[in-house]
Amino acid sequence: MAPQLAALDAVARLLDGARIDYWLFGGWAVDLYAGRVTRPHDDIDLAVWLADVPRSSQLLNGDGWRHAPQDGDDGGTGYERAGVRLELTYLERDGAEVFTTFGFGRGIWPADAFAADECELEGVRSRVLALPALKQAKSDKRGDAADQAKDRADLTILEQL
Repeated sequence: MAPQLAALDAVARLLDGARIDYWLFGGWAVDLYAGRVTRPHDDIDLAVWLADVPRSSQLLNGDGWRHAPQDGDDGGTGYERAGVRLELTYLERDGAEVFTTFGFGRGIWPADAFAADECELEGVRSRVLALPALKQAKSDKRGDAADQAKDRADLTILEQL
């Protein structure tokens, strides 16, 4: 099992055990939906409620994760353990609207993004961003050409599901 997949398994079990809501998104969410590892990944992307960040941080630190913010972190922060990077993105709610606060303002998440979807890959189960929301995220243009190429490849996989 890939180190990142093993780390996802550990974090998912940790957060599930503490009844902390989280949603996997990004490339690993694509892989869980696809049922196979489709490409190498730089990190694991999880969305968590901002209100749960203190408990999440305490659990992660207790499990050997080290808080490792990076310059330019916006809307969340990172952790590292044994060469694996975990990126937490913070979710907030204002009425029915779910958003992440960035320096430029609110990044709005689709209303149906946080369903109770779960997927499994190589015995690792995780909550995942709802498929329509993941497709939408992979359709959005990003500034970096390498990220755009990954998103196009990921979207091709998601469209085949």
